[in-house]
Amino acid sequence: MDGHRIAAPNPQSELLLLAKARNLRKVIKFEMMRLEIWLYGPLAHYAGEAKQKTHAQLFLDLPNAATMRDLVERLRIPLEQKGITFINGDLTDMPGLNADLERELHDGDRIGFFHEKSMWPFQYRNGASASPELMKAMQDRGLLYTTLGDRTTSEKSEQGGSDS
Repeated sequence: MDGHRIAAPNPQSELLLLAKARNLRKVIKFEMMRLEIWLYGPLAHYAGEAKQKTHAQLFLDLPNAATMRDLVERLRIPLEQKGITFINGDLTDMPGLNADLERELHDGDRIGFFHEKSMWPFQYRNGASASPELMKAMQDRGLLYTTLGDRTTSEKSEQGGSDS
């Protein structure tokens, strides 16, 4: 499937219009990055013309140093619908945690969004590496239940034990 470009306002144009409206003489130039976005299930309709029945792929340009929050806002995805999220194959968020919103994105990042009611993607049936932000959010909320023998990971850390 060929990727599509989202029909969304150009951030550079928006900033230049704002500068003109405020009668500013300084022109601000932003370096842009290109992201590859995949939207699955009901989230596909946020891709506009790029949507298919079950998914959408699109390419989106954002200013360098944009965060996941900037991307979600640009796509107009309500946070309560954002579920399992991957960046470059790493699990960065789970439904209701919003653990990756402050994560800075980089040129060439490939981001997959699943609806909050979607099941775990089959291609990750054997697990996926998780981002440090997600691990912290899960630990802070008491959702991390990794066990090693008869003690949890956090108990071993407190006792100076290793994971091996």
